Amino acid sequence: MANTDSNRKGAATNLTTPTDLGDDARKEVSAGLTKLLADVFTLFVKTKNFHWHVSGPHFRDYHLLLDDQAALVFAMIDPVAERARKLGGPTLRSVGQVVSLKRLSDNDATFVAPEAMLDELRHDNEALVKYMRELHQLCDDKEDVATASLIENWIDQTEERVWFLFETTRHTH
Repeated sequence: MANTDSNRKGAATNLTTPTDLGDDARKEVSAGLTKLLADVFTLFVKTKNFHWHVSGPHFRDYHLLLDDQAALVFAMIDPVAERARKLGGPTLRSVGQVVSLKRLSDNDATFVAPEAMLDELRHDNEALVKYMRELHQLCDDKEDVATASLIENWIDQTEERVWFLFETTRHTH
């Protein structure tokens, strides 16, 4: 395979795509989307981790709930990345980059009680909503209605996950 300027390591590649948003909006919104993408990847892996390791008397219900939630989180990954690329920005290239950009914490514990899993995921989803609201505000400031519209749907989906996790662990007497 011929080694050309476009495929040599270190060669600069112009990722810019046409948009009327301006360079500042393009850079800031795509950077925000890439950070969001790192958080979404982190939430997906944590949700699958808990899905694989949940145990106890409600195993089946929790196992299925976590599998459903992981699928919903996974469904966000490609649209978030593609929106960053549509703006002409780069997106994630490695697990190391995910680690450097993510704001959600990992959970590497050998055992986590099932309700603690659900509580932790609820808090992570609540944090994700907060991050998306902040990015939405940036989109509003930069007049990026397309990204703002996507974020509105992702916020609604994430709030639904929060609701399910909350109701699942609610103790009523």
